[in-house]
Amino acid sequence: MIKKFLSSNESSIKKITKDNKYVTVTLNNKFKENSVDDRFWIYCKGCKDHVFKKDIEENLNVCPKCNTHYKLKARDRVDLLIDKDSFKEFEFDLSIQDPLKFPDYIEKINSYKEKTKEEEGIICGVGTVNSINTVLCVMNPDFMMGSMGSVVGDKITYSIEYAADNNLPIIICTASGGARMQEGMISLMQMAKTSQALSKLDDKHLPYITILTDPTTGGVTASFAMLGDIILSEPNTLIGFAGPRVIEQTINQKLPEGFQTAEFLLEHGFIDIIVNRENMKDMIFNILSLH
Repeated sequence: MIKKFLSSNESSIKKITKDNKYVTVTLNNKFKENSVDDRFWIYCKGCKDHVFKKDIEENLNVCPKCNTHYKLKARDRVDLLIDKDSFKEFEFDLSIQDPLKFPDYIEKINSYKEKTKEEEGIICGVGTVNSINTVLCVMNPDFMMGSMGSVVGDKITYSIEYAADNNLPIIICTASGGARMQEGMISLMQMAKTSQALSKLDDKHLPYITILTDPTTGGVTASFAMLGDIILSEPNTLIGFAGPRVIEQTINQKLPEGFQTAEFLLEHGFIDIIVNRENMKDMIFNILSLH
């Protein structure tokens, strides 16, 4: 029975000692992924090893072994970039639109509100980055994948206009699955609206910085995410419009290795720099100081 178990898992016996009377085996990765308590350990897909969950959490949700960046909660990202107790969130009196009467859409929104304790898929406000006044928008991937509907578009547009009216720079952290299909054309209109609003910053020569985080896709990529004066990204971020399978079927070609990763886009000139999470605030401060 033991031989059958070891053989089926491609294991090898390391040693047998008379004193301890036990065997040590090495199991294949597929078996290892499910062999520990996931309350305390994370199987890191970057270094292909188990990492103590607390070590990752205390390292800004970054693997200390291989630098793989995991998802960071929107509120934690605000705290990461903005000086303590300086952030003042904008107050909005906006309600979700359901123009298509999409089945269960309102119920789904309400469930996300309850789950995340947030009103929508983005947090917007003004604060300081090492004492420099800055407008900040952070998309929330936990709220319906940070998808952009009418309310998200309105919040971004208001934040851009606030920055322009008050001669402030603006930073937008993206993390989104794209336009929200449940709102149809109204969600797609947000692409044009947010892009047009950015022209007001350009007229006043105010800096607009985007921070692309995993994932940044769809209509968000095709609008304000890639319009930054300076475009930053975290490592290993998925950045793209359509999925790779759709692109391959459309152009009838095999895509290059690593296509749609931040590293690939940096190499081809689509983004300016890849910055580790722990260094992001310092990078933002240096950019704003130069301005």
